[in-house]
Amino acid sequence: MNISSIVVQALPEYIDELVDFFKKADYVDYHLHDKDKGKIIVTVEGEGVEEEIKKLVKIQQLPHVITADMMMTYQEDQLDEEIKKLEAEDPVPAILNETDVDVRDVVYNGDLKKKDFLGGI
Repeated sequence: MNISSIVVQALPEYIDELVDFFKKADYVDYHLHDKDKGKIIVTVEGEGVEEEIKKLVKIQQLPHVITADMMMTYQEDQLDEEIKKLEAEDPVPAILNETDVDVRDVVYNGDLKKKDFLGGI
């Protein structure tokens, strides 16, 4: 099962009409909209990417839709693979199991503003 979010762009004067349509449509789930910005957020589900793309194309072909683009996607098979990888890894980094490490030698990268991406180069 795949689930994807889609951002629909339209002129503000057509947002109410499109929202009403999406609320009634059987192939899309309406979530929210911003009339002033002309944006609507919906999701589609499908057994695979092909089914989701077909639904996206249907949305793109609706009257008054300027653009409709997938933003985020969840793919069940891909998630299962990542869960297996995480489960296979040791949840505790090796350095935390060592008793003779000087704390000054531990590099903390939790602050991206101060992280050295180039390794001192």
